[in-house]
Amino acid sequence: MVAKNFPEPNVTRLQKSDRVSLHLQALGWQIGLIVFFIILWQWAVNEHWINGFLTGSPALIWRNAVSLWNSGSLPQDISVTSVETILGFTLGTVVGTSLGYMFWYWPVTARIFQPFAVIFNGIPKIALAPLIIIWFGTGLQSKVLLAFTATVIVALLAAFQGAQELDVDWQHLLQGFGAKKWQIFWIIIVPGSLPWVINAMRINVGMALVGAVIGEFIASQTGLGHAVFVAGNLFELNVVWVGVIALSFLALVLYGVVAIIERFAIRGRPW
Repeated sequence: MVAKNFPEPNVTRLQKSDRVSLHLQALGWQIGLIVFFIILWQWAVNEHWINGFLTGSPALIWRNAVSLWNSGSLPQDISVTSVETILGFTLGTVVGTSLGYMFWYWPVTARIFQPFAVIFNGIPKIALAPLIIIWFGTGLQSKVLLAFTATVIVALLAAFQGAQELDVDWQHLLQGFGAKKWQIFWIIIVPGSLPWVINAMRINVGMALVGAVIGEFIASQTGLGHAVFVAGNLFELNVVWVGVIALSFLALVLYGVVAIIERFAIRGRPW
């Protein structure tokens, strides 16, 4: 008799199912905790356990959010801050990553400019905001540049560190086959350093938002930062919460975009 070959269980499918179940459970707990916190917050305000004037209340936050959305001011503020953040984040990521790779490709440039990059990274970007706004005005350009300055050095250092951390045995192997440095760069360095670049992008999502909002705080007529600043000066805490929550959702969306980029970028790595 010939033994029949029974199909082996699909381990990958089981593992994927377990991961989906874990994510759903975590999401359920997260939503439950948020709902519980909102109910507890509103109840404490209604029972006068906390001062709603100083803390706001979920009911009034929702009412103000609906009113601001229907008036068109909230969508406009979200779109302005989104454009400033995305442009600054993209510019900082592209320029910073390119400079980091340049430091690896030409080590002399790293020795010359790396100390300046570290010093610039240590400067609080809010100290540069008045200079940038004076030089470039109160429009879109200054907010994009602030987001750019907040992200470019992080991207540079991450790309350079990632390129340096790669196993040199792969590079020596290609050199043994006669590969040029630029070929090693495209085959080994760029795909191999992607995890460092993606991690820098995760950090820079928040940094770009901070840069854009700082610019809107100092000099702007629109944007979520401007709305929060004005509402804070008028002690409209519920409107401040609307701006903070909108910024949180914007950061969450941008972080999700980075996660999608990571999924497709890392999948294309040769190892």
